Amino acid sequence: MSEQVDAMTAKEMEFVTLVAGGQNFCIEITQIREIRRWSPVTILPHSPDYVLGVMNLRGAVIPIVDLAAKLGFEKIEPTERHVIIITAVEEKIVGLLVESVSEIIGVSTDMVRDIPRGPEDATTRAILGIIAIGEEMTKIINLSILSSKKDQVAA
Repeated sequence: MSEQVDAMTAKEMEFVTLVAGGQNFCIEITQIREIRRWSPVTILPHSPDYVLGVMNLRGAVIPIVDLAAKLGFEKIEPTERHVIIITAVEEKIVGLLVESVSEIIGVSTDMVRDIPRGPEDATTRAILGIIAIGEEMTKIINLSILSSKKDQVAA
């Protein structure tokens, strides 16, 4: 009987998997507005090194963030093979430069595992949990933390 209750309480979630900094990550599909090819951006002076600049997206000025650099990995040198994921979290729209987007996965909430916690900083708080898919470990990105006032990604 308890297995039936557990099955009913486990919700299905959908994520878009991506690669940034050579690592596997995913973002909840409801936070993604669109996925587009890399195109040059307008550089902003005095912005953090992970902010590549801004782009005009149908009349809106969108900051573009190098996700790998933001998470503490080596910066991505953008080419036409790279992808920008336009995300919307708490009414803030931000573009994330990533190496590639792989697939859409559906997982139940009971498949999401906690990650071991050590000293916390903006990078460790940006990971909500981890999903084991075969031999791969895919980290779930907490976009709310990446765009919070405390850990601001762009001006």
